[in-house]
Order: sequence, then structure tokens, then C-alpha cells
Amino acid sequence: MNILLLEDDLILSAELCKFLESNHFTCDKIYDGETFLRQIRNSSYDLYLLDINVPKINGLEVCQTIRSFDKNTPIIIISAYGDLSDKKDAFTRLADDYLVKPFQFEELLLRMNSLLRRKAPSETSDQELIRVDDLIVNKTEQKVYRGGNEISLTLKEFQLLVYLAEAQGRTVSKQQITEHVWEHNFNTNTNTVEVYINFLRKKIDKDFKVKLIHTRSGFGYYLSPL
Repeated sequence: MNILLLEDDLILSAELCKFLESNHFTCDKIYDGETFLRQIRNSSYDLYLLDINVPKINGLEVCQTIRSFDKNTPIIIISAYGDLSDKKDAFTRLADDYLVKPFQFEELLLRMNSLLRRKAPSETSDQELIRVDDLIVNKTEQKVYRGGNEISLTLKEFQLLVYLAEAQGRTVSKQQITEHVWEHNFNTNTNTVEVYINFLRKKIDKDFKVKLIHTRSGFGYYLSPL
């Protein structure tokens, strides 16, 4: 099981990861919310541990951002804030549990195992999320995020993006796109595919240094950060 920890106390972070690793987890530690959100766009984890009072983006905002595209991965808040209002705020943002510092590591382990057991029977959510660099496509909810921000797409734009993303960097031809996205509902000699590729580029790539949608001249299109 892979755990991602957001904790800016270097000593606590190191001790907690060491404890989790001794109990057969892998643990990556991050010290600020901004870096944490970048990390989860590039790697998959089974559970998140979030401190609230951390630099750049606090743990509650991180929790809310995660829940905007991932409703299933368990989130436990670990915080020195013990007021009922703080706990209410965390649960309002759809955290699964809340543990007040200082706490015994064994208690945290019990709560983690309880959440992971509940998740196990329906652990299919990752199949519905496609990640390419900092782009996240949620097939279930038909939502797209890049750089942590939601991008509004029309239905056909979304279907085209999903088809490109599921190709996993392989080039798909104009003919293949028309078969899978439009089901031959227009003449392949028209420029409809090119028009929609341009629509996607304006929404997905325009404001980002790394371009994801590429043309392979004479062959088709592919989605890749390279």
C-alpha cells in the first residue's frame, strides 16, 4: 500500500514514514501543499495523510482539491487543531477521518487499516482516472483538470480527449478518430477532426508550457508530455 504524507514537521514526518514502512507500507513525504498536488498528478496512492497547517496550500484546501476529481481514495487529517469547528470543516471537505496531534502511531495504523479494508472491495476508481503529466481525465464524472484547475469541455471534445488519452501516447489516425468518436457520422475528407483538435489545444495546452496534444504529420495525433 502506498501512502502520501503531507507534513511540514521534518522530525514527525520522518518518524511517521519510518513507522509505516516498518508495517509494510511505502510512504512518500511532502512538506507543502503545492508540491503535494503536483505529486498526486504523477503517481497513484492508496491513502493520503494531510496536516492542515502547511506552507503554500493548506491541508484542507488540498483535501478539497483531491475530492474534486477523486472521491474514493481515503484521506485522514492529522492536525494539532482539535476544535469541533476544525473537524467539521475537514469532514465538510469530505475527509474520511480526523486525528488530533499528538497521537499514538498505533491508533493511526488502526484507522488506516479500517479505511483501506472498506475501500478494497470496490477499488476500481483508478480505471476511471487517466493521468497524463498534470492532466487528469475523470471518465466517470466527465471532468477534466490540468494544473489543479477544472477545464470545461463539450461532450465531443471530452470524447476526443478520452480517446487520445487512452491511446497512451500512440498515434491515432483521423480515420480511427472518426470511427470511435463520431462513428462515421461525417465525411472523413472534412476538417472536423482538425477543428476539434484545435479546440482541445486552446483549452488543454494554450496556457501551459508543456504541450500535450501533438500532430504526427501524415499519420495522426497523439497525447504525450514528450
